[in-house]
Amino acid sequence: MARRKKTPRPPFPLPRGIVLLSTPHGWRHSVSTVDGGMACGRLADVPADAPAATARDAAADLVTSLARDFHGTEVTVVWHPPTAPDSWTADVVPVG
Repeated sequence: MARRKKTPRPPFPLPRGIVLLSTPHGWRHSVSTVDGGMACGRLADVPADAPAATARDAAADLVTSLARDFHGTEVTVVWHPPTAPDSWTADVVPVG
């Protein structure tokens, strides 16, 4: 009986959403993925006192690059109006 070859999975699943938080120590992000996972971290190149627009742009660049580099997929990031101070959420939507 022949074995099926497994298609290698990308090391990072396709992003589905972002949560962005401003903290005294820097901008933190959580990226949810289509497989139900989550990756959290800090926006290393964004100073803690940077404006929210700068942090949102950096977070959008992060997930856009992940989708393009690991999946060959173009995505757009749609930010929701903030519901709490220093906290933002967004959906990551495939283009096309």
